[in-house]
Amino acid sequence: MFKFVSNALIAASVLAIAGPAFAEAVHEAPVKAYVSENVMGWVNDPVIIEAIRKANEEHASLAQADIDALDQDWRAQATAADKPLIDEILGREISKFLAAKKEESAGMITEVFVMDNKGLNVGESDITSDYWQGDEAKWQKTFLVGPDAVFVDEVEQDESTQALQSQASLTIADPDSGEPIGAITIGINLDQL
Repeated sequence: MFKFVSNALIAASVLAIAGPAFAEAVHEAPVKAYVSENVMGWVNDPVIIEAIRKANEEHASLAQADIDALDQDWRAQATAADKPLIDEILGREISKFLAAKKEESAGMITEVFVMDNKGLNVGESDITSDYWQGDEAKWQKTFLVGPDAVFVDEVEQDESTQALQSQASLTIADPDSGEPIGAITIGINLDQL
C-alpha cells in the first residue's frame, strides 16, 4: 500500500508547508562555513584593524546630525561626477586590501566593506549606496551584539549580475582588548556557493 515518494517531492512539500522563512534559512550554514574557511584568516589583518582604529579616533566627536550629513553627502556623490568623499575612501589602503580579497575569491565575494564603531564606512571593495550602515542590521546585529557576533542576511538578487547573494556580517574586535571596534560585511555569491 505504500508508494515510493521522491526526495524532491518531500523537499517541495516541506518548503510549501514551512514557507519562505525555512527556505531562506537554508543558505545560512553554507555562508557561515564559507566565511569561517575563507574570510576569518584575513578579517583581523593589521590593515583592517589600524584603519578601524584610525576611523574611530577621527569620528569620536561626531554627533548624529554630522553622521546624517555625511551620509547625505555620500548619497549625492554616488551619482555625481565629483566624488571627493567616495574617492578618499576607495583610495585607502584598506579599500585596496578588500578589493584584492574580492578579486582573489574568483567571483565568490561580490562585495566587502568595513565599518567603524559608529557604522560609517572605513573601507570597501566597491561603492556602497550609503556611507552610514549604523541604521542597518549588518551593523546592529554584529557590532552592538559583541565580539563573536555573525549575522547572515536574507537572499537577494543582485541587480547588475542577476546572481543570488547574501551578506554575512561579523563584529571585528580589537586584538589587544577583545572589545568590538567595528564590523565587516561580505557579499557571498550563492550561485557559486
